[in-house]
Amino acid sequence: MTTVTRPAQRTSMKRVALASFVGSAIEYYDFYIYGTAAALVFPKVFFPHLNPTMAIVASMATLAAAFVSRPAGAAFFGHFGDRLGRKATLTATLIIMGLSTVAVGLVPGAAVIGVAAPVLLLALRLLQGFAVGGEWAGAALLATEHAPAESRGRYGMYPSLGCGSGLTISSLVFLVVNATIGESSRAFLDWAWRVPFLFSIVLVAIALYVRLNVAESPVFAREHARGAIGMPLLALLSEQRREVVLAAGSMIGFMAFGYTANAYLTGYAHSLVGLSRDLILVVNVAGGLTAIAMCALSAIACDRYGRRRVVMIALAAGLPWAFVLIPMIDTAAAGWYLVAIVGTYAIAGAAYGPIGAFIPEIFATRYRYSGTGLALNLAGLFGGALPPLIAAPLMAARGATAIGAMLAAYVAVSLVCTYLLPETLRGAL
Repeated sequence: MTTVTRPAQRTSMKRVALASFVGSAIEYYDFYIYGTAAALVFPKVFFPHLNPTMAIVASMATLAAAFVSRPAGAAFFGHFGDRLGRKATLTATLIIMGLSTVAVGLVPGAAVIGVAAPVLLLALRLLQGFAVGGEWAGAALLATEHAPAESRGRYGMYPSLGCGSGLTISSLVFLVVNATIGESSRAFLDWAWRVPFLFSIVLVAIALYVRLNVAESPVFAREHARGAIGMPLLALLSEQRREVVLAAGSMIGFMAFGYTANAYLTGYAHSLVGLSRDLILVVNVAGGLTAIAMCALSAIACDRYGRRRVVMIALAAGLPWAFVLIPMIDTAAAGWYLVAIVGTYAIAGAAYGPIGAFIPEIFATRYRYSGTGLALNLAGLFGGALPPLIAAPLMAARGATAIGAMLAAYVAVSLVCTYLLPETLRGAL
């Protein structure tokens, strides 16, 4: 309780923005290194006895497992975030998330401990997802609840910027490993792939230092002074259940784009199209930088033109793009692969930019952490976990058109849900 008894303490918006950004960047770094490893390494290290298609499916299943535990983490950490404060809860999620990522880098392969290897991998992935379930929502609230009303979109973008930043950093780390060890080296599969996971501890230490020097949200402090409600999640589901469903639906489109590009298309381009790992990682860096730029532009624009309008424009661009994505990659040309991936991340980043302000503004303060976290992680379960998991069998059974139809369907659902949500620009928190 002591974290909320000093509401007069002020923190500069630069420090708040940094604190919101660093944890989210680590969250996405952790997820993207896992997605990259799940596509390029884990089928051989943890599932060597399966045929290539089934090994990829099994590897993607461990990737998807984190999304299953994320809603539980959102409910758990949302409860404490709404009752005890944003800052203390975010400290806990950061530590758990970082340590579980480092532990993934220490798990022996199946050649060493047999079936225990994928079991341990799955357990750590579930723990990682549980912590991540409470991370982004708290970071978004920390930024938006400190920000001036006219700039909530601009400051709410910092947790979302973690997406492109995490992708860029993770790809650069893998590139360094490739350059020093060699793409075809046995050492890469034996131990070098672990370096990006172990490096996470450095990022966690930096983020922890920044977070511990940020004051509690003044909006939460005022609400807490009135008396915390006993069960925030129950109040949320009683009063704003419809908004939870629509908010989740509004996010599944850009999540399907982003996670399919990172997890499935990375493995597809390398294993089935024949593009080099170095090329794929360089393109991922370009995609990450593009996502950062588009996220920032759309977040700034939403303070002027409205959250809902900017998100819908970005999503509308995703409908035709879904059908040309795979054909461009199938050309096996580096240029077209660059266009395909950069374009996908541009659309996802533009749709994601306003979300850091849009989703928190929908929910009442007394259960805002629970509402924001639950909506985001339900979207992650259906929009982030399922597309990479079903993409390989869908491609095998129906071809590239089916992948395009799947992504377009996700975007269409997001468009409808976003349209049904209220515009929150200039609303009070």
